[in-house]
Amino acid sequence: MRKLTKSVVVVAMTVLGVGGMAQTSAPGKFDTGKREFDSKCVVCHGPAGKGNGSYSELLKVAASDLTTLKIRNGGVFPVERVYAVIDGREAIKSHGERDMPIWGKDYSKENVKASEYYVDMPYDMEGYVRARILALIDYLNRLQAK
Repeated sequence: MRKLTKSVVVVAMTVLGVGGMAQTSAPGKFDTGKREFDSKCVVCHGPAGKGNGSYSELLKVAASDLTTLKIRNGGVFPVERVYAVIDGREAIKSHGERDMPIWGKDYSKENVKASEYYVDMPYDMEGYVRARILALIDYLNRLQAK
């Protein structure tokens, strides 16, 4: 029974985390993906994702233009590869070590501090991290050049 409850919580968190992102153009709506991008990616990749962030001149390797991921992948947004880059399974030379100065291990289930929000109910930290990564991927997908 506990395993079923855990699964339901993970699914609910994912649905709530990703489902609320679709209505981002309406005023007053909260965009989790944009918030993740603004707090973790914008300094190198720039506010529009073009690779012209405020740290861009300090980088040894230029930050990539995140708006062309779909074009560079034959018209298909590379969700699996983007996920692997964000969670650290796929190393990107310009990102350096996994302890990257900008966002480091923020997407590691061991380092996310959500327990203060879920004190009286079981939660799956990996599900919480996955929802944040999927929100960021959704936002990156919306940034793609047409």
